[in-house]
Amino acid sequence: MKVFLLALKKIVLKHRIKFSVVLIIFLFWLFCLPKQLFKEPTSTVVTSSDNVLIGARIADDGQWRFPEMDSVPERFKQSILLFEDEYFYQHSGFNPISIFNAIKHNLTKDTRRGGSTITQQVVRLSRKNRSRSYFEKCIEIFMATRLELRYSKDEILKLYATHTPYGGNVVGLETASWRYFGIPAQELSWGQSATLAVLPNAPSLIFPGRNEQLLLKKRNRLLKKLLYENHIDETTYELAIAEPLPQKPIALPNIAPHLTERIKKEHKNKRIQTSINRHLQHRANNVAERHHHRLKYNEIHNLAILVLDIETRNVLSYVGNSPSAKAHGSYVDIITKNRSTGSTLKPFLFASLMHEGQLLPNTLVKDIPTVINGYNPKNFNKKHSGAVPAGRALSRSLNIPAVRLLRQYGLQKFYNKLHKMNLKSVNKSAGHYGLALILGGAESSLWDLTKTYASAASTLNYFESNSSTYRANEFVEPNYLFKNEMDFGEQQFEAPILSAGSLYHTFKSLQEVNRPEGDENWQFFDSSKHIAWKTGTSFGFKDAWAIGVTPKYAIGVWAGNADGEGRPGLTGITAAAPILFDILDILPNSGWFQQPFDDLVELEICSQSGHLASAFCNTTRRELLPINGTKSKQCPYHRQIFLDASERFRVNSECYQLENMIAKNWFVLPPVVEYYYSSSNPNYNALPAYLHGCSISESQLMEFIYPKKNEEVLLPKDLGNSITEIIFKLAHQRADSTVYWYLDETYIGTTESFHELIYQAKSGSYLLTVVDDQGNRIKQKISIKQASEN
Repeated sequence: MKVFLLALKKIVLKHRIKFSVVLIIFLFWLFCLPKQLFKEPTSTVVTSSDNVLIGARIADDGQWRFPEMDSVPERFKQSILLFEDEYFYQHSGFNPISIFNAIKHNLTKDTRRGGSTITQQVVRLSRKNRSRSYFEKCIEIFMATRLELRYSKDEILKLYATHTPYGGNVVGLETASWRYFGIPAQELSWGQSATLAVLPNAPSLIFPGRNEQLLLKKRNRLLKKLLYENHIDETTYELAIAEPLPQKPIALPNIAPHLTERIKKEHKNKRIQTSINRHLQHRANNVAERHHHRLKYNEIHNLAILVLDIETRNVLSYVGNSPSAKAHGSYVDIITKNRSTGSTLKPFLFASLMHEGQLLPNTLVKDIPTVINGYNPKNFNKKHSGAVPAGRALSRSLNIPAVRLLRQYGLQKFYNKLHKMNLKSVNKSAGHYGLALILGGAESSLWDLTKTYASAASTLNYFESNSSTYRANEFVEPNYLFKNEMDFGEQQFEAPILSAGSLYHTFKSLQEVNRPEGDENWQFFDSSKHIAWKTGTSFGFKDAWAIGVTPKYAIGVWAGNADGEGRPGLTGITAAAPILFDILDILPNSGWFQQPFDDLVELEICSQSGHLASAFCNTTRRELLPINGTKSKQCPYHRQIFLDASERFRVNSECYQLENMIAKNWFVLPPVVEYYYSSSNPNYNALPAYLHGCSISESQLMEFIYPKKNEEVLLPKDLGNSITEIIFKLAHQRADSTVYWYLDETYIGTTESFHELIYQAKSGSYLLTVVDDQGNRIKQKISIKQASEN
């Protein structure tokens, strides 16, 4: 061994210059390839859940260059090898025989022949197609041998298919397949594969729409060679040569343009497989186009549709805007833009109140004229029902009960709950929004609202299918990436935000929307498919919402104008709801939510008031209600009264003998509530009058409707006049009563049955007094000011 090493040392010393040259050449060869062979920007490519192209955006250098292919289709592979490099899998980067034949041909013929292997062509493409010379050819051969060491043959073939030019600004097989044939490369026929195999041979000379006969000859010559080499049979050959050549480039698919633009910003220059259901997206686009034509006649130009999978929170359909003209902002992705929420947050308040036991689904809530710290909410129809079941108030989207319930629940507490639901767009303080928060005072996007409804539905589904447990992170962001795992947090037994029972009854109320008051055509929206849904309309008719959930899907719809212009008739019911139900019709039927029995308890409920039944409720029923419903109040409206022997008059011990009294349970509403309730509920039985000589508390008999206690009356400045008419309103439990009005002991008028008095008043402080025909009276201090006064 020692002798061998000494001999080797002598040889090295003797030929050290030659070894140095060889070493330098080897090192140069070893590092001759750049770390990244191709640095050109690629197009943003978006595919559906079944990996079919649904959109793409051109690369930054103006080329249609798709990201590297996963594999080269077999038909194209056989075609390109037979046409360009038959011995591709045998040589080590270059083919000496081909080079020799090319040199011989070029020396004896007028035409030119390349003789480059596919590996050499990849090197040439990476070197930006430098001018051809024998020196450049030597460099290509040198680098090609190194390329063969770095990559496998199949990887080199993929590089070739990805970066070879196909004429114009079309680069790569996949791009060419879509631009020239409108299909993915994996679906290319033999004729199409042969066409694309011969195109890179001279893309500046031959491409679709130019020198068609030359292209046809080259393609058919290759097809005949494929036949002779037994790659195709005679029938396939005949069919292939009969295929027409492509003409002008075809537009790329663009069925989810706004999502494609969003992905370009968030995942630039990548191929992204999304969760989009391609077939559903096509049908949703058709729905959007149909309703765009319907709405544009009212100068409503924009709409958006979002469909989510409840279980995975995957985006199944994404229609960012309607196909309107650019002048109307069709390029704007409405799904991500914040708009006034309208009434879309009401279900979460309803569920929050039930979650904490402050409300039962059919508890009567007040719907009367309301002024809270100067804020005077109005119902959409400008009417009042007096009292209405909470579920009906939700399904009818009544504003006044919602504001009163928000005040009862607590503005700050509800604001905090919205943040727990991951509604990031509600980012100002609770005081900034005030009680108007529940009526659209805040802004949110279709993305955020739909995901919140979906998360609520998922909470209920998970509880029922996973041993009555919850997940800590249920209100997650939706996902548009294919097979992207979501982190829903750890399993737990306590509801982190809303309980299954409260959500079930919320959805039950939202499902029971049949038709809105005064709309005779609402049966159009009746559907055999169950859905819990809510509409919303922003102030000024600028935003129309309709959001619904089934156990499987969440559907969000917005309609309006991207520039914020309001339009008469732009409401959730008329503009957005028809779109929601058309989307529901194209989705599979997913049934209805399972009842979460472990989060419900059977309670005895007063049939008239919806409260827990008290001892004085005559008619009761038993219902499965949220467990915390046991904490709610007993019915405050049923009480025991005493009548005389004829049961026509009320009596008390001061005026009637105890043994002759008849005790009755009676449903009694406060005077103002009764005033409005009785007009829409003809079966309501007002309390009987007191027998003559029996006393009654005036506060139980009469109540001011307007002005309210401690409410300041502002008079508009009427063309400089100092006196303006105002209206005083009173509720009286006796329908046939007569009352007398006094202002500071000055008689100002009389009213009968319907107690509204118009009076011309000046600014000042007064004592308003009302006396009825039986001597009962109530008083209230009022302050009247001109609106211009400080």
